[in-house]
Amino acid sequence: MKKVKHIIAAIFLLICVEKSVAQDPSFSQFFSSPLNINPALTGNINADWRAIANFRDQWMGPSSPYATGTISYDRKVFQNKIPNVDDEGNIFGIGGMFMFDRAMGGIVKSSYASLNVSYNIKLLDGDFKHRLGAGFGATYGYRSVDFSGLNFEEQFTGFGFNTNMPTGEAALASMKAYISVNAGCTYSITGETSNFDIGVAAFHVNKPKQTFLKDDNQILAIRKVAHANFETFLSEQLVLNTNAIYQVQDKASYYSVGSALGYYLPAEKNIMLTGGVWYWSKNAIVPYFGLSYNDYQFGVSYDITHSKLSQTALAHSTWELSFIIRGKTKPSGVIPCPWK
Repeated sequence: MKKVKHIIAAIFLLICVEKSVAQDPSFSQFFSSPLNINPALTGNINADWRAIANFRDQWMGPSSPYATGTISYDRKVFQNKIPNVDDEGNIFGIGGMFMFDRAMGGIVKSSYASLNVSYNIKLLDGDFKHRLGAGFGATYGYRSVDFSGLNFEEQFTGFGFNTNMPTGEAALASMKAYISVNAGCTYSITGETSNFDIGVAAFHVNKPKQTFLKDDNQILAIRKVAHANFETFLSEQLVLNTNAIYQVQDKASYYSVGSALGYYLPAEKNIMLTGGVWYWSKNAIVPYFGLSYNDYQFGVSYDITHSKLSQTALAHSTWELSFIIRGKTKPSGVIPCPWK
């Protein structure tokens, strides 16, 4: 009976792994992970440079089965050094991101490193500035399985499982890294007290091959993204932020939409408290709290699951943290925006 339970558990894990590799990691705070949403958002900052860290712990508990984190850095380059590239004109941006993803309590491990470039031009000046941006990127990805955490039928000795014995799964031992190509564009309209951005992007447009489990030539599906955000001052102390995203990859798709209110403390003009909520389709309702101090921004969110997973006996606790630092040589003079 114990043998059967181990085999069933291994099969279940492998099925989950095969489904998980068909999709890129996603964040509830997608608005705090711009380089993972659209390469055209690289260098699209209300500052000279920006550094971001994200961490998501899904179903947090004794084993923390799913954990995802990113570190990214992007900046404007060649400002005032080549024609039409300055703080008031066109913007050239460059940036990079490292992401890790741990599934099944660390049995399945994924690592990604990406490099992006972008160019943003001013189309129309006046009370409302219209801008068009385009970005391109490349991602190096690698996935692996820790076989010591799994038991296979071939490893059963009659008295237990010997993980030093062959698994019988040849494809598992020959997984290879891949390189994918990404592209996107954005359109922005910015006024004195409001800002609107819309964009589309596609990741893995070259459909790279990856070796995983049963198929050693599995194609990584294109991830298509559409996003929009709107920010405006409701008063001198109150700011409204609204964001939405739609993603589709292979047969999986979702959308997330929500908004938050930011409040500048009367006695401290450089401190803003933010509270809001997002709806993640077929998955969760996500309350969010943020704190901004000068060029530092901290955010925390919690997923209130409303999918079928909420009906299981297992406790589901998913937290997500974000931390953003922006550096600038002079005040930007624009409204706060999570995308920027």
